[in-house]
Amino acid sequence: MLIVFSLFAAFKAQAANIDVTVDRSPVGLNESFQITFIADETPDDQPDFAPLEKDFEILGRSQSSSTSIINGQYSKTQQWKLSVMAKHAGELTIPAIAFGKDRSNEVSLMVTEAGSREIQAVDDELFLEVEATPENPYVQSQVLYTLRFYRRVSITQARLSEPELDNAVIEKLGEDSNYTTQIGGIGYQVTERKYAIFPQQSGTLTIAPLQLDAEVITGGQPRFNGFFNRQSTKLKRINSKPITLEIKPIPETFTGAHWLAAEKLSLSQEWSGNIARMRVGEPLTRTLRIAAQGATVGQLPELHKQPKQTDLKTYPDQPVLNENKGPEGIKALREEKIAFIPGKAGQYTLPAVEIPWFNTRTRQVEIAKLPETTVIAEGAMTANELPPPASDAEFKVQAETASSNSPPQSSKQSDYWMWAALFCAVGWLATGLYFGLRRSVKSEVKPQDPIQQSLSEYVKTLKKACAENDSQAAKNALIGWGREKYKVASLGDLANHCEARLRDEIMYLNACLYSADRKDWQGKKLFQAFSEHKAREQLGDKPLDNELEPLYRV
Repeated sequence: MLIVFSLFAAFKAQAANIDVTVDRSPVGLNESFQITFIADETPDDQPDFAPLEKDFEILGRSQSSSTSIINGQYSKTQQWKLSVMAKHAGELTIPAIAFGKDRSNEVSLMVTEAGSREIQAVDDELFLEVEATPENPYVQSQVLYTLRFYRRVSITQARLSEPELDNAVIEKLGEDSNYTTQIGGIGYQVTERKYAIFPQQSGTLTIAPLQLDAEVITGGQPRFNGFFNRQSTKLKRINSKPITLEIKPIPETFTGAHWLAAEKLSLSQEWSGNIARMRVGEPLTRTLRIAAQGATVGQLPELHKQPKQTDLKTYPDQPVLNENKGPEGIKALREEKIAFIPGKAGQYTLPAVEIPWFNTRTRQVEIAKLPETTVIAEGAMTANELPPPASDAEFKVQAETASSNSPPQSSKQSDYWMWAALFCAVGWLATGLYFGLRRSVKSEVKPQDPIQQSLSEYVKTLKKACAENDSQAAKNALIGWGREKYKVASLGDLANHCEARLRDEIMYLNACLYSADRKDWQGKKLFQAFSEHKAREQLGDKPLDNELEPLYRV
């Protein structure tokens, strides 16, 4: 029964996670758009899209899958893409879809009324529409600039200029989306493109009109007959309207040292172990994360603050920076990992982390905060804490007490046993000296363990490679050391056998080897983490002296 329940629990733990995304939001009535279902594992069964038909018309569907193996880790994703059209306007919900026993999450979607757009003339063959939201943003906050290219004729190719704006950062958001819509009873094919704009100064800024040159296929007959016929086209140039933005300065209510404007912001932390039971000389990793919607990664501040206590050593890793560009704008993520190693037992206080930021939706100043954190380190019993040995006087008293309690013996018996004990003692002493000399001679001529000798050579090579910042030589030394130590043959497999700090440095080295900035790799942190890992292995379960530094230094 235990085996059955264990298998059942393992199966439930591996249930597929199914995410749902839409290519844009909001959408207009009578406009097609795309819903994508993404599963990180093979779901329990094929999806049942019947619940969608209540509010949406399914126009088409497709399915694809991909498999990847990275550092020995196998992963598989499956996608289902649906082209749909809303049946009525309003705030609609894409319902949870059943994939057998697995289910996707629900997603809200705003559908606007048809006919809300105005065009220059009903018989326009193609035209551009642009909009910016909001048109009165704060400095360094996100503005979503949307371009839509409408056409009801066939074109062979088109060339579109990029938006230009002085003193602003402009980022293209993802891939273009294509759909159909109706305006004034006329059907149009639409290509939509989005940009995120971050103005860097306050005042009035104007986004210049965009220009599109399109080769439109005419209705006439081809000029030549045969296989090499060319379609007759004409060039048509169209322009969008300019958009003026009124950029507001930093509000006076914001008193923080670092200006940060965003639509959403979250601050979180994780620990690799129990902060109430740290061990002296052993690392514990703290992971700090800040995520902001509507901000760039360069706007996110540093999170780690050095604790005041000098006995708590900190080893921060290089921060992980990431930007996700989607239909709703840019989502920035900053992650910092810090290894804490207490030098002696006691209680340590980490300062609170406070990030003031301006919410562009509510137009209010808010503070994301992690409270002050207390960690407690416990030390192993040292030699100073052991009970002192008995003195000679105490030993003499104990011996006399024992002899007084023993029955009296005759002097003849005492002499006999005294000479017997002396003879045995001399024999034991001679035997001990003989075997001790043999052992010392053997230890002098015994060769060093070849595996340990090989490991020592790899460590020397690694130290030299890290000192010279030679990433390729460091990789070879690590792989050789890992082959002897753990029977592994790659950096990824070796990292799985190491604690967090060394694992992160090995994976960073692996990433640098396959990137353009290989020459900028610095080996000091890697060898420091390697030395700490090696020192902890050598110490094992031995008690640590609280007055000594437990780790090697480069």
